Amino acid sequence: MDEQTADKVIEATHWPRMAAAAALGMLAIFLFMGTLKLLKEYRYVGSGLSASNTITVSGEGEVFAVPDMATFSVTIQQEAKEVKSAQEVATKKANDIIAYLKQQGIEEKDVQTADYSVYPQYDYLQDTICRDRYCGSGRQVLRGFQVSQTLNVKVRDTEKAGDILSGVGTLGASSVSGLSFTIDDEEVLQAQARGMAIDDAGEKASELAKQLGVRLVRIVNFSENGYYPPMPYAARGGVAYDMAVTQEAKAENAPELPVGENKIVSNVSITYEIR
Repeated sequence: MDEQTADKVIEATHWPRMAAAAALGMLAIFLFMGTLKLLKEYRYVGSGLSASNTITVSGEGEVFAVPDMATFSVTIQQEAKEVKSAQEVATKKANDIIAYLKQQGIEEKDVQTADYSVYPQYDYLQDTICRDRYCGSGRQVLRGFQVSQTLNVKVRDTEKAGDILSGVGTLGASSVSGLSFTIDDEEVLQAQARGMAIDDAGEKASELAKQLGVRLVRIVNFSENGYYPPMPYAARGGVAYDMAVTQEAKAENAPELPVGENKIVSNVSITYEIR
């Protein structure tokens, strides 16, 4: 074999080797990237294959806070023979109440119409004339119409809640009810309670793993159930007023409304894979 022929043989075998090496290199890179992706996914809660050996623990966290907002409802009801007449009087009363609330520093965004309705009102008349031992069953007679409007009010200065409740009661409201004290930004407190619950569950899981002689690998499941216990009676009691009481008497007898404390609770359940 001459030198030229040998060079051609070497060249013919060199390129397939280079192509095979390149293919192996690409395959190695592909497998590396796939493995890296699986390792990253492994870090996420509940991802990957189902864990066969697990323990589940629960945790609870609770946060107490003084309410910073009062909410209540005001209902205006007016009856008249004609719908228009009832609406005019009811609207006048509602506007007077809204104007009063604005004077007390209540912003427009904190007064919302929750309901507005018009209902016919009937009287039931019994037929008192009986013939041949038969008495009529009676009949309905239209008496007029009732207009009802309900406003939901937020008071962001809880110290003024009692005076405001008394004030709206003198301006034609039919009822003032549903008083409750809440926290404007509960999400921050809920996050705090959740963090405490997760820490509580983690401590329980570590102790349980130690007792079982195993180690915690990762979290494979998480769930939360937020619970808001009822507020103390003094902080949630409904308010009902005798609307016939004079404005002077209302001013002198504005109710004291202790706000107490609200409790926000988070209950979590965490499942760990163990080995």
